[in-house]
Amino acid sequence: MSRVGVVLVAAGSSTRIGRETPKQFQMLGLKPMFIASLEPLLPFADEVIIVVPAGREDHAETALTAAGLSVTAVVAGGDRRRDSVESGLAALSENVELVLIHDAARPFVTAGLIRRVLDAASVSGAAIPAAPVPDTVKRVEDGTVVATLDRSVLRLAQTPQAFRRDVIVNAYSALRDDDVTDEAAVVELAGIAVSVVLGEPGNTKITEPEDLELARLRAEVAVGLSAGVRVGIGIDCHKLVEGRPLVLGGISIPFDKGLDGHSDADVLTHAICDALLGAVAAGDIGHHFPPGAPEFKNISSIVLLERVVGIVAESGYEPASIDATVVAERPKLAAHIPAMSKRLAEAMAVSPSAVSIKATTTEGTGPEGKGIAITAHAVTVVRRRAQARIE
Repeated sequence: MSRVGVVLVAAGSSTRIGRETPKQFQMLGLKPMFIASLEPLLPFADEVIIVVPAGREDHAETALTAAGLSVTAVVAGGDRRRDSVESGLAALSENVELVLIHDAARPFVTAGLIRRVLDAASVSGAAIPAAPVPDTVKRVEDGTVVATLDRSVLRLAQTPQAFRRDVIVNAYSALRDDDVTDEAAVVELAGIAVSVVLGEPGNTKITEPEDLELARLRAEVAVGLSAGVRVGIGIDCHKLVEGRPLVLGGISIPFDKGLDGHSDADVLTHAICDALLGAVAAGDIGHHFPPGAPEFKNISSIVLLERVVGIVAESGYEPASIDATVVAERPKLAAHIPAMSKRLAEAMAVSPSAVSIKATTTEGTGPEGKGIAITAHAVTVVRRRAQARIE
């Protein structure tokens, strides 16, 4: 068996998706898209290079570690696809004989397709998967049809594309300043024939916002998530100290002590933030708002909650309901719960009826019962955003 090197191209800026986070780092089900695209390739790979936008290397490494995966290298890409692929090729060792190049925006590739492409390339030196064109194809100029093309000879090129290492490296070396949209085009320009194997309709590329939403639904079904509904759990605890205001659920509570922390130390809001982030597998509050960072000094946790709701929205979800419990011996909180629920509901753009806040004591036991600390627990349900559901 030839030694196989994988280059996963995840260096695009995703301008058409319209999100601050590039599409390859958006969540599909329980994992980022680039990880979903990578995993089917791993059983075939002796070396793996992931090419990401410059400055995103640490982001990719963190996601890989969280998924329990290790790769040969994560490298920075360039402005054009050819620049990114060449960076990936340069990072492979000279021992690699076959190169498999795949788009991180194709997360539904199957093992069968990967095997067909590798087998074909090992014989011919260059192979791609391509799918038949299902619709009639027109050539249009200035808004008018000028020709109907014979779709029987047309194919939609997909990835992964496979090449003998010498074929793809030499083809790129001979490439002038031409821009290319796939690696087969580079090999074609070098005058080398490219074999074609049957592609798969499900091996779709995520390009437009609606593609991302459909991919998320497909990924959720695959892992058994129910109807776009997810659940998160959060917990937070802070010490009570003198000289600090007591803030819970965004409401100032009259008391002789307050909670110690870098922000306003609102444990209730922090627990809800962590629960929301957990529901969409987006890390925790400390990851997004590092303790000690000067911009978060004494910041209202309601502001942080509003930002967390934005992160949840980027993952395609919105808060649906919140159930939280504050554990404190003193002060008594019952009279303040309606105001807390209203304030938190405003920050999350939900009805106050969707926010359940409870208070309990520990009957004098533990740090809460001794007046040393206050703890909050939260469970949140998030659902697919209304716009995503309609689309």
